[in-house]
Amino acid sequence: MSVLENCEPKRVFHYFEEICKIPHGSGNTKQISDYLVQFAKSRGLKYVQDEMNNVVIYKPASAGYEDAPVVILQGHMDMVCEKRPDVDHDFTKDGLNISVKDGYISANGTTLGGDDGIAVAYGLAILESDEIKHPALEVVVTVDEEIGLLGAEGIDCSVLKGRRFINLDSEAEGSLWISCAGGATAISRIPVQRVEAEGEKLQVKFCGLLGGHSGAEIDKNRASANILMGKFLYGLKKHVYYEIISLEGGSKDNAITRESTAEIIVSKEEVEAVKSYAANLENRLREEYTGTDEGITIIVTELGNSKEMALHPTSREKVLFYLMNIPFGIQKMSGTIEGLVETSTNLGILKLTEDELLASSGVRSSVEAARDALSDKIEYLTEFLGGDYEVKGSYPAWEYRKVSPLRDKMVEVYRQEYGEEPKVVAIHAGLECGLFYKKMEGLDCVSLGPNMKDIHTSEEVLDIASTERVWNYLLKVLESLKD
Repeated sequence: MSVLENCEPKRVFHYFEEICKIPHGSGNTKQISDYLVQFAKSRGLKYVQDEMNNVVIYKPASAGYEDAPVVILQGHMDMVCEKRPDVDHDFTKDGLNISVKDGYISANGTTLGGDDGIAVAYGLAILESDEIKHPALEVVVTVDEEIGLLGAEGIDCSVLKGRRFINLDSEAEGSLWISCAGGATAISRIPVQRVEAEGEKLQVKFCGLLGGHSGAEIDKNRASANILMGKFLYGLKKHVYYEIISLEGGSKDNAITRESTAEIIVSKEEVEAVKSYAANLENRLREEYTGTDEGITIIVTELGNSKEMALHPTSREKVLFYLMNIPFGIQKMSGTIEGLVETSTNLGILKLTEDELLASSGVRSSVEAARDALSDKIEYLTEFLGGDYEVKGSYPAWEYRKVSPLRDKMVEVYRQEYGEEPKVVAIHAGLECGLFYKKMEGLDCVSLGPNMKDIHTSEEVLDIASTERVWNYLLKVLESLKD
């Protein structure tokens, strides 16, 4: 029985549910890509599937639209894979366990992948219909957007004729996105040495944080568990002597880290001092983040007496220096667009291995020079500590286009349908539009999508009614693009 059988529009939610059955995390897209190809084959639609698993499906214009310019509809097939610690789910093999409650779809303790599965569902529902009025369509579904926009970077755009480009990867109904930040992944690897240590082993865990998307929520004053762990460890050495065994937090550089865990060694006499310090810091942090992230919790668990290989004191200081100095959060607001974050960074992944500290930050900016300057700052910090630095997945900003006939038409349609003006906004999150805009001369882009909440977290939900309204609006837009 279909979980979403009562959701409208039925064919959109049919395909969304089908997508949810297929594992499609970033880097694991072959199965979903082949599903899209089979969809095209079964309906006699031309398609292209490249070596990366990007898929383009073509559909001829409906009657009366043969002379209209080609329209590109675009989204990505991969999703961020996050889950609650208590949820048993293998994203490489298991489909999502979705349910409906109070008008929202969720995945019961894991990310839902509404970002960007709903875009794919929209595209498939349009491609299968013989009733919808539209120009010739090129439906582009890319891979690995969530780990650096890799599919959009690698796709051969010579297979595309359209220059009207509607991206379906936004999460705010009533908003038309017309510009976004560029970004990159900044990776630091700092070598460490270890020595034998013996004492009481404690696990320190930061949890209860809200987390969120490192672009869309970076201005919400949400805490990073990795950054707070750095504060904890630095402050703790003022109270007790300890040694670090392990450190780990986060798995995606585009998600604000919700949990971070460290294991330390202390003398038996100082266990209670650690617990007291943790309780005091927890109270101070909850006060600091009142109204934005006040569920911050620090749990100290005793693991018994143990002999471990812990960080050499010099390596411990290097790790603390890095965590206390790595930039996090908003670095600069836009000087031209009120309320827009221009430049930010997010320490999304932290892992201490046997011989190195690995740290990965998502760096974003709508100004290329500012993005590069922030990257330089992290590079210098890394090299100062004797580490190696690497930049991966760099992508350009999507620049605001003063003259945009597509934007003007979509504003007009929105006004006609709803009797009010849409919000036409620039955003701080990264979108694939920037890469397509850079690669395809004369491209006219707009992004839209239905309301979603808490994307990139296990609390992600998709608004059913909003999905229907955006679907109806999208069909009106396609119908209006006759010339």
